[in-house]
Amino acid sequence: MTNPAPSLAPEQGLQLVTYEQPLTERMRTFLRLEFLFRQAGHHSSGKGTWETRAAVGSLLDILAIVTRADVRKDVLHELERYAVDLEQFRARPGVDNARLAALLTAVQSLRDQLGGCNKRLTRQLADCDFLSSVRHRSAIPGGTCEFDLPDYSHWLNRPFENRRGDFNKWMESLVPLRDAVSKLLWLTRESAAPVEHTAVSGMFQHVLERNSGAQLLRVALPNTADVYPEISGNQHRFTVRFQRWHDIGSRPVQTGDDVSFYLSCC
Repeated sequence: MTNPAPSLAPEQGLQLVTYEQPLTERMRTFLRLEFLFRQAGHHSSGKGTWETRAAVGSLLDILAIVTRADVRKDVLHELERYAVDLEQFRARPGVDNARLAALLTAVQSLRDQLGGCNKRLTRQLADCDFLSSVRHRSAIPGGTCEFDLPDYSHWLNRPFENRRGDFNKWMESLVPLRDAVSKLLWLTRESAAPVEHTAVSGMFQHVLERNSGAQLLRVALPNTADVYPEISGNQHRFTVRFQRWHDIGSRPVQTGDDVSFYLSCC
């Protein structure tokens, strides 16, 4: 017998943890880039050589994604789509036209900046022999250690200000992409309001409306919950299974209790 799911009606001080699941390969790429840009930004502020290593590793992962597919074209396409959608709000009653105009201006500015990059987006980084050698050796477990890349070790032992300056120069050409992806994901997340649902016996299934255009699922739970969602699906239907966490020595299992959660189909 399952326990009834407690309501998520607004509680004072309730804090939510949000889990996201992309429904398209394009959205999957955008989320990975956002993650890597944040990771690179975090580690690059650390003064130690290990933090710098981690920042460079994130940069190389970004390059691997950007050079493998035409990410720039995909981001421009999505920004254009959102610009068209936002224009349609002008005629709706109750719309804050000043805020809408500012948002459209920001989107247009990002499109212009990213559109002007063309192949220069990664050319400077691809032509850097130093980064290329680190990237090549990074494919080998432990391949960037001191005896494999003495020049890398020498650079890592330079003053932090020098390392940070070099890293910022490498990141400079990627700033238009970083800012565009950030704004695009913000627009996507803000496009749908969360709705409360209940997963009966820990499972919830849903069929999306035809041509809904949903690209991202967001599941929110209280930070005190001892379950987490496993989400699978596509742009037509999806399933959410809530797994109960025990400890790192045992395999999680689907809970038999009803679980209340917030769902956004963005």
